[in-house]
Order: sequence, then C-alpha cells, then structure tokens
Amino acid sequence: MNTERVVVGIDGSEQALAAVRAAATEAYHRGEPLHIVHAFIWPSLHVDVGPVAGDLPGTGLRHHAESLLGEATAEARKTAPQVAVTAALIDGAATPVLLEESRRATLLVLGDRGMGGISSVVVGSVAVHAAAHAHCPVLVIRGAEPAAGPVVVGVDGSEGAERAVRFAFEECAYRGAELVPMLAWNDSARTDWLAAWPERYPDVVVRPELIRGHPRNVLVERSKSAQLVVLGSRGRGAVKGLLLGSVSQTLLHHSACPVAVVPATGGSRG
Repeated sequence: MNTERVVVGIDGSEQALAAVRAAATEAYHRGEPLHIVHAFIWPSLHVDVGPVAGDLPGTGLRHHAESLLGEATAEARKTAPQVAVTAALIDGAATPVLLEESRRATLLVLGDRGMGGISSVVVGSVAVHAAAHAHCPVLVIRGAEPAAGPVVVGVDGSEGAERAVRFAFEECAYRGAELVPMLAWNDSARTDWLAAWPERYPDVVVRPELIRGHPRNVLVERSKSAQLVVLGSRGRGAVKGLLLGSVSQTLLHHSACPVAVVPATGGSRG
C-alpha cells in the first residue's frame, strides 16, 4: 500500500484551514499527494421513528461535513495547484481515524484547536494523542502564517532525537531556513552523529545552541523567533519526555510557532 502522501485532518475550523494550507505546501515540497480527512459520527437515535419521509435524521449533518471537505479541497488546490488532492469522510471518532490514517502517511498535519465537539482537533486531546501515538511525524499548526526564522530542533542524543534532526534538515531544505539544534548541556558531547547531516544537506546553515535552563521554558521562548519547532517522541537526559512529559505538553499548548513531533520508529522518510 502506498504510504507516500501527506494527510491533514479537518473539522471545519479556521485552524483546520490553516492546517490544510500548511499540508498542501508540505505535499508540494515533498512531491507527494495530499489526502484530506474528516471524521464523522452519526448521531444516535434513541426512539423508534418508524418510516421517515425525506432525509434521515443526521443526513444534513453529513451533507455539512461533505461541504467542509469541499471547502478544504478548494483551499488546498488554491495553495498548491500542482498537488494531487483527495478527500474522505470517514465514519468514526477523530483520534482512531487519524491514527489509522497515519499508517499510510509520511506526515500528519493538524490544527492546534477546533470548534469543539466530538470530531474537533483540540490540543490536549486529539492532537496530543495523535502526536503520542501516530505512525508518522505529526505537524501541529500554531501561530501566525507564514512565519520566518529558523527551524529549531530539540536534541538529546537519543534515537528519537536523531530522527527528529533528520526531519528538521528536510524541513530546512524545503523552506530555505537555518537550522538551530538545541542541545541539552549534558548531552552535547554525545551528538557526534549531528555532524554527518550537513554533508547530506550542504545548503542548510546549522547553528547549534546549548539549552541553559529548563528545556520547557527555553524552547517556548525560542519558538517566538522560529518558524518551526521539531521534537522527538522519545527522549532522555535533560529533555526526557519531549512528547509525553511537560516539555512537549507545554510546546503543544504554548509554542508561538508550529510544532512537529517525530516518532522514534516508523513513518519517516529517508
């Protein structure tokens, strides 16, 4: 099964449309198609309504959901006309639908918050759960667009951090951006592998910085002058828990720019 595609989850919010634009741009740079997904749950009927003339209850909701997909598709094609776009309305709750879609994606893109309700992409629920359990990198769109500045990546010498660095270099190559690896002070001597990546991406300017202070506070502050913060999903040392701990939770809620969470295994290119 082809997994070379970018997937974006929508819920009808402005944040979701921002995610669609970002996903279309990512798909263009990667040379991949874009697949737009909206999770839909039929409303439950608690009484026997007998024969129904005309549309069944909930049909209007489904029509609205389909119109949201149409709007998102139009936005994607406007953003990146060269990208092949498909869309699907999938029965089910947002989290399991998106996690299943991540099995067939190189990148999952979500807005940082939605309209509320059962299908919205809300930081603290769907987006955080997807970042924790997706089979591919997850890009959560936050802040104003488009943003300037470097791509910042949290580095602690772990396998997860190495995959995050690979993802960050790819993003810098796409964006023409500078890369700022943020190194935990007690791991800076164990990141010799970082030196190998500039050979593969010679046009990317790399400017490492040491984390002085709590990684949570340092990375949030650094996000104010960045266009993207990249985190590995498993860490150790001073930046342990970049995904499931306080650092990632804080970045997903308070970063001033988009945040990408890269799993330690699976789903990544290269």
